[in-house]
Amino acid sequence: MKHSRYYILLIMVLCCSLMYAQSDRQSIRNGNGRYHAKDYSKAEVFYRKAIEKNPDNPQALYNLGCALMMQQKDSAAIVQYEKAGQLEKNPLRKAKVYHNIGVICQNHQMYQEAIVAYQESLRNNPKDDETRYNLALCKQKKKDNQDQNKNQQKEQKKDQNKDQKDKQKKEQQQQDNQKMSKENAEQLLNAAIQEEKATQQRMKKAMQTPQKRNLEKNW
Repeated sequence: MKHSRYYILLIMVLCCSLMYAQSDRQSIRNGNGRYHAKDYSKAEVFYRKAIEKNPDNPQALYNLGCALMMQQKDSAAIVQYEKAGQLEKNPLRKAKVYHNIGVICQNHQMYQEAIVAYQESLRNNPKDDETRYNLALCKQKKKDNQDQNKNQQKEQKKDQNKDQKDKQKKEQQQQDNQKMSKENAEQLLNAAIQEEKATQQRMKKAMQTPQKRNLEKNW
């Protein structure tokens, strides 16, 4: 009798799980309908309902990521894609997950992150030419950016050296001007002193010279 109850309970649990799964798939189908109608916000709602019912459903997570990406909610989309990538077992579907992560990163010029995502996509689907092309493009863009950064650093260093030389030249000119001003002042002072001495000597000489009297002549 106890065994009969156990079997009945097990059957009930299995039936509930089946209904749960069916409800999960129904939410995904509803979401897909809204997605194809380009009603991405409504599709997002249905996909989130599916995930509430089954958080480990990689299809629901991937589709939610797509709906978020179409709404330009890129950061949130990557979160869902990464969850889907961890759960997905099918290599082709897994490749699509990482391809989309790569596309988002590429659009934001995050080329290193895009390269990593595209490489993971190709590991799961080596025949995907679009992913291979995007990977090559990102590698080239990354190289171009590195070269540009090096050139900018060279120019910045060149400008810094020029500024430093200009500063040193200006400081030297200021020092030279100060030196010249000091020398001029000393020359003027010396000239004034010499002039004063000459004046005193003339005055002293004039005082020592006897004065001649004019004699009156008789007529």
